[in-house]
Amino acid sequence: MEDRYSLQTSTHNWITSAPFFQGLPESIVETALTHLVTRTHPANQVILLENDWGGSVYFIVEGWVKIRTYNLEGKEVTLNIIGSGELFGEMAALDEVPRSTDVITLTPTMIGSMPAQNFVKLLQTEPLAGLRLAQLMARRLRQVNRRLRLRESDSQSRVADTLLFLAEGQGKRGQTGTEIPNLPHRELSSLSGLARETVTRVLTRLEKKGLIVREQDVLCIPDVSALEKTII
Repeated sequence: MEDRYSLQTSTHNWITSAPFFQGLPESIVETALTHLVTRTHPANQVILLENDWGGSVYFIVEGWVKIRTYNLEGKEVTLNIIGSGELFGEMAALDEVPRSTDVITLTPTMIGSMPAQNFVKLLQTEPLAGLRLAQLMARRLRQVNRRLRLRESDSQSRVADTLLFLAEGQGKRGQTGTEIPNLPHRELSSLSGLARETVTRVLTRLEKKGLIVREQDVLCIPDVSALEKTII
């Protein structure tokens, strides 16, 4: 299903949670989204493929997607998991080269696509939009650097850091702590660079210590600082 986006008619208040649009005048946002087309996708659907040419930039209105690539041995590597309010596909739009990663939905997801030329025009005419994009890319670079530094740490540190990485990017404050999606262990395995069995054992250990609480769809971190202290 697809539809044209409108600030007035949308039932999703996703703009307020989108860091890229924060602080931009409403008139600028309205103009930028004139040609935004929203589509709903089921879980496990490929949105973009590596080496596709980039004609659009994508905004996640609702749901979760993973950004993946493959190593030299052909093993899937999850680079990031992002949710509502985030954007992807901006690099190909800016440097006019093929996509560098795959993007796949993890849950039923609504995604808005903006023509690349409209996105670039927004950056050219609204300095704050350029600053917001730079802030987004800087945050993602810091996250990658932190994960690389922990590649030689013990398994508990790496799983804990992966959970904190997701909480920092997409955590929502709930009644009992910070909530993130209760992702399949294979996704946490790919993010942390650990075997799935190892991730399962570590999650069970963290749960017994009361550092995480797992439900069907949500994983809650009652005390983020306590989880941070487990990282060596």
